[in-house]
Amino acid sequence: MYEGIVQELIDELGQLPGIGPKSAQRIAFHILQTEKVDVTRLANVLLEVRDKVRFCDICGNVSEQPTCMICRDPRRSAALICVVEEAKDVVAIERTREFKGLYHVLGGAISPIDGVGPDDLRIRQLMQRLADNTVQEVIIATDPNLEGEATATYLSRLLTTLEIRVTRLASGLPVGGDLEYADEVTLGRAFEGRREVAK
Repeated sequence: MYEGIVQELIDELGQLPGIGPKSAQRIAFHILQTEKVDVTRLANVLLEVRDKVRFCDICGNVSEQPTCMICRDPRRSAALICVVEEAKDVVAIERTREFKGLYHVLGGAISPIDGVGPDDLRIRQLMQRLADNTVQEVIIATDPNLEGEATATYLSRLLTTLEIRVTRLASGLPVGGDLEYADEVTLGRAFEGRREVAK
């Protein structure tokens, strides 16, 4: 639609997750109208993040050092490991300020349609972390979708061979939601996870 490099920029931006054609076009024109110094700073940050950021040798979280700040924190409980699909899930859980243990990032979820099997995830590394009997509980916090459920089921079966407590995050109705708009699976989970009201 546009000439040369402008269309190339729109096409490249459109490859980013969550950026559709209209958003890509809007961002491209914002960049065109931005001061050169700001565009240069953005380009430098993009290059720097690719050069400096790596994945934690222990848990798989993003880090600029061999181990992430969570794995280095002596105040965290080594007896608890929360298994998540992606590093962004660590941030979501940390925002709650409820979890004081360590994490293990799988790097995705089992998805036969996409050709992702258990061997493509960091499951072997998880099993190595559990071998020293330090961990007492593994919390499976995969997404509540088809792939996340398949991954949780696989991990549950694998971990039952160990003498470790295995739990799954509760799921159900969101706060502020209406029952009439809830799908059957979500409503079913809400019934399964119901708890007694304090008297």
